[in-house]
Amino acid sequence: MTQEDPPGARRPATPRGRARRDQLVRIGLDLLAEGGWPAITARAVADRARIRPGLLHHYFNGLPGLHVAVAQRAGEMIIDPVVDALLAAPDTPAAVQALRDLVPDMIAGERNLRLAAELLVRALRDPRMGAERRDWARAVRGRVAARLAELCPDWPAERREGTAMLVTALLDGLMLQLILDPALPADPALDATAALVGKP
Repeated sequence: MTQEDPPGARRPATPRGRARRDQLVRIGLDLLAEGGWPAITARAVADRARIRPGLLHHYFNGLPGLHVAVAQRAGEMIIDPVVDALLAAPDTPAAVQALRDLVPDMIAGERNLRLAAELLVRALRDPRMGAERRDWARAVRGRVAARLAELCPDWPAERREGTAMLVTALLDGLMLQLILDPALPADPALDATAALVGKP
């Protein structure tokens, strides 16, 4: 099972089943962007997909499972490209440049802006979504710390882990600031981060 599979859900075994599941997640994303979490109802999803509402239980163990899958897919779309580019960078200057290039894209356009805002709000209000967000942040911190171990083998573990926490907080913080003020320039924060990380 993948991260998108809620407990009790059955992973589709056929290409047709996987395509149907993906369709339902995409419909959920559309509804989330249009009207927030209240818009993702079993009836609304079923009507757009032209299926029986009961099929949501088959694919997601019910509507809450679909909500989790939608949140995870939104995170993959908005945040994961930034994290992947950051970890692929060969050195600190390249990592900062990757952030300069991609951070503004996290909430580019009204759709991404709405999705990002809904993700943050739901994580604060819903314990299950909060746990998903916590697990995602832990995984990102682990990936960043592992990459730092490769790039900076002389750094002690405490510095690698602290820098990984700083990077994760930077992504979350910049996303929140850009949601509140899309015209806010991110370069000063990225310059300050580069200076902190680059200190011996």
